[in-house]
Amino acid sequence: MPNFPFSEADPIQHPGPPPKASEVVIVGGGVIGVTTALFLAKRNIPVTLLEKGRVAAEQSSRNWGWIRKQGRDADELPIVIEACRLWRQLAEECGEDIGLNQTGVTYLANSDKDMAGFEEFMKIAAIHELDTRLLDTDETAQLIKGMSRKFKGALTTPSDMRAEPWLAVPALARLAVRKGAKIIEDCAARTLEISAGKIKGVWTEAGYIEASSVLVAGGAWSSLFLQRHGVSIPQLSVRVTVAATEPMPEIYSGAAADDNIAFRRRQDGGYTLAPAGSNLLYLGPDAFRHATKYLPALRANPFGTRYFPFAPPGYPDGWSTPREWAPDSLSPFERMRVLNPAAQPAGLRSVERNFRRLFPQFETVRLKAGWGGMIDAMPDVVPVVDQVRAVSGLFVATGMSGHGFGIGPGIGRVVSDMIQGNEIGHDLSRFRLSRFYDGSPVRLGPAL
Repeated sequence: MPNFPFSEADPIQHPGPPPKASEVVIVGGGVIGVTTALFLAKRNIPVTLLEKGRVAAEQSSRNWGWIRKQGRDADELPIVIEACRLWRQLAEECGEDIGLNQTGVTYLANSDKDMAGFEEFMKIAAIHELDTRLLDTDETAQLIKGMSRKFKGALTTPSDMRAEPWLAVPALARLAVRKGAKIIEDCAARTLEISAGKIKGVWTEAGYIEASSVLVAGGAWSSLFLQRHGVSIPQLSVRVTVAATEPMPEIYSGAAADDNIAFRRRQDGGYTLAPAGSNLLYLGPDAFRHATKYLPALRANPFGTRYFPFAPPGYPDGWSTPREWAPDSLSPFERMRVLNPAAQPAGLRSVERNFRRLFPQFETVRLKAGWGGMIDAMPDVVPVVDQVRAVSGLFVATGMSGHGFGIGPGIGRVVSDMIQGNEIGHDLSRFRLSRFYDGSPVRLGPAL
């Protein structure tokens, strides 16, 4: 796992300066921004992507590396199905080994309640003709051998895939550049230039870029950036801890999770481990401002999130993080080039212990790396993918809620066509920004 996690100390792969004008400017160099730039460039649309730090340095390289249809929200699923097809296509086009493998995803059932939830997804899977199967106790034990306990059963989708995020997203960025996109690292977008309700351009730390369309795909930073322009998104960020083991014998070639542990075979012969369904929320001004919108999720899973009263200095919802700044002054995005939370020592001990407990044949599980990430979350656990109605030419794709890597190419294709005014091919009404303000009830999507 070379140079992981990425940091601002990594060499710049995509230097500036930015152009004076670009038809489209994308704010954020994660998987959504990169794939949107790629699809626009394929249509010969002049596009410039601005990344304040390094491409994929935040959650787009820190995620679990799952590419799954299984367990998806019913409204997301058609885009995920497209994304899975696009992952295969783009892996061939980029000409680099990104660790893409079809090895399946499996959810393990601890209870009858889990099995009932799996049966509900089977109805959705049948509509889309997925190869998802419901397994009983014995079939589950045969699929993943050597587990120390018997499960009620499992849900498995053999056609689901895995890839190495820290390889995949940078490789797609290089492909986008070859197709004609401009990517500028170490260049923060500070503010938008808006006149008469229309996008006119973007002020960056390196100067002004004239543009008619802007996509904000800044992950955990999107809400802070848009607040500056009066656009409110009830997005919060939760911290998670992930670990990578040293190479070890294979117990399952795909990805799996129960209530305690999630694990995924990696290209280097180790496993990526994470505590399933556990995260930490730093309480800040936005957390209190949007608290009522998160009540349904809190009631559904009251013990899934822990709370800490203060974010580290400079974090997107930190108490001291500025909410106002001028186009010609230092912004919060330059003050923190890469949001790089440390792994929680207790979280690392927990995943090592739970993995070894599930597979006691391993006397030791050696961790070679641990890292933290900040997941951009929404109250209903599905993203915002929309045009901001109050500002012509302003688009937003954020709040992927931990599901962004797998669905990334699908969202990138959708947003590229949205920007061009083309037919989208999917119903995006579930992902509209106005759902949080038009009286619609919060309808929770799946948390994993």
